[in-house]
Amino acid sequence: MAKYFDVHPDNPQRRSIGQVVDIVRGGGLIAYPTDSCFALGCQLGNKDGIDRIRTIRHLDDRHHFTLVCQDFAQLGQFVHVDNAVFRAIKASTPGSYTFILPATKEVPRRLLHPKKKTVGVRIPDHVVTQALLSELGEPMLSSTLLLPDEEEPMTQGWEIKDLLDHSLDAVIDSGDCGTEPTTVIDFSADEPEIVRRGAGDVTRFE
Repeated sequence: MAKYFDVHPDNPQRRSIGQVVDIVRGGGLIAYPTDSCFALGCQLGNKDGIDRIRTIRHLDDRHHFTLVCQDFAQLGQFVHVDNAVFRAIKASTPGSYTFILPATKEVPRRLLHPKKKTVGVRIPDHVVTQALLSELGEPMLSSTLLLPDEEEPMTQGWEIKDLLDHSLDAVIDSGDCGTEPTTVIDFSADEPEIVRRGAGDVTRFE
C-alpha cells in the first residue's frame, strides 16, 4: 500500500518531505504534484522504478523519460546545451516545459532514447516539487501520470492513492496542481521541434 502524505502547498512540512525522499532513496516509486500535473518519480538509477513506470503507463523503449531538475546548474550536468539553446531554455525555466536534449554520460543508458541518445529535462515551478528535489540532492526520474487509454492526466491525490495503491510506495497531495502536461520541445536537431503543445507558451520556439 502507498503511504499518503498531505503536504502544505506553500510551506511543505520538512518531516513529510524527508520521509518521501527516504522512500525514493530506498528504491520506492512515488506520485507527486508539479506545475503541470501529477508525475511518477523514482531515483535516477532505480531500474525497478523505471520498469514499474513502464508497466503503469504501458510504455515502450522509445518513450522519453524526464529528469526533473532543481535548477539550471543541475540540468547542465546531464544534457549538452549549446549557447543558443542555453538562452532559450534559461528564459523558459522554471516552468511547464520539457526539453529533449543530447544526454551526457551521467545519464544511465537505459533512460536514453535508443536511437537518438537523448533524454528529457525540466525545471518545475512548484514549491513542493522543489522541496523534494532540494532534499534529494539530485534529479528525479519522472514521467507524467497519464494512464493507458486516458486522454487526461490524473490530478487528484486521493484518486491516485485509490487507483494505484498497490503500484506505488507514496502519494503526495498538496491540493490543486496543474492539469495540463508540459510543452515538449526537442532541441536535439538543428531546429527546435514542438513535440507536444501543453501548459507552456510555445511562441518563442516557433
